[in-house]
Amino acid sequence: MPQSLAGLAASPAVGISVWVLAALVLAAFVAGWVDSVVGGGGLIQLPALVIALPADASTPEILGTNKLSSVAGTLVATLTYLRTIRVPVGMVLPLVVAAFAGSAAGSSVARFIPKDLLTPVVLVAVVAVGAYTYLKPTLGRVHEERHSGWSRAWRSGLIGVVIGFYDGVLGPGTGSFFVIAIVAFLGFGFLQGTVAAKLANLTTNLASILVFGIHGEVLWVLGGCMAIANLAGGFIGAKMAMRHGNEFIRTVFLVVIGVLAIKLAWDTVAQWTG
Repeated sequence: MPQSLAGLAASPAVGISVWVLAALVLAAFVAGWVDSVVGGGGLIQLPALVIALPADASTPEILGTNKLSSVAGTLVATLTYLRTIRVPVGMVLPLVVAAFAGSAAGSSVARFIPKDLLTPVVLVAVVAVGAYTYLKPTLGRVHEERHSGWSRAWRSGLIGVVIGFYDGVLGPGTGSFFVIAIVAFLGFGFLQGTVAAKLANLTTNLASILVFGIHGEVLWVLGGCMAIANLAGGFIGAKMAMRHGNEFIRTVFLVVIGVLAIKLAWDTVAQWTG
C-alpha cells in the first residue's frame, strides 16, 4: 500500500499517495486563483478530487472536501475585495440568505447523485455560460445597475436560491454562474459582480460544509491541506483582478470556460466509451 493519508481521512478506505496529495494541493492553488478572479475554481478542483481519490470515495465525501478547500480561498478573496469595493446591502442580503437556504437543500440531496452524472451535467452548463458571455462582448464591462428596491431584492433572492441549490448538489462552476447571473440580470460590472458572487459563494460553501460535516462526509485533513493552497491562490487572484478590472476578468472568464469545456467534453466521451 502506498504512503497514504488513510488514517487521517473521514473514511478509513480513503488513502492517497504523497505525490497525489501534492498534485491536489497544486490544483487547489490554481482553483483558488481562478475562483477569486471569475469563479468556477471548482471546475478544476472537483475533477481533480474525482480523479485522485480512490473509487470507493463517496460523492458526498468528494463534494464536502471540495467545499472545505474552496471556502478558504473564497473567504480571503472576499475580504480582499471588500477592502476597496462596495456592493449594495439591499442586493447582497437576499442573495446570501437565499443562497444559504438553496445550498443547504442541495447538499441534502447530493448524497443521492451518482458520481457518473457530475461531468456531463457541468459540461452543458459551462458551454451555455461560455457561449452567452462570448456572444455579448459588452456584457459586464460597465457597471450599470438596472433594478432597485423590491425588484432587485427578489431577483437577487432568485439567483441565490437557484444557484445555491446547484452548488449544494454539484458545485463546480458556481462562482462563474453567480457572476454571470448578477452581471446579466442585475446590470453589474464584472468586477462588482465578482465581489457579490464571492459573498454568495462563501455562504453556499459554509452551508454545504455544515451539512456534509454533520454527516461525517468531509475529509478534514486532506481538505485542510488543500485549503491553505486555495487561500494563497485566492489572495493573489483577487489582487490581480482589482488591478486590471472588468476586461481582464471577462478575458480570464472566457479562457477558463473554454479550457474546462474541452476537458469536461473529453472526460464525458471517455466515461461513455470506457
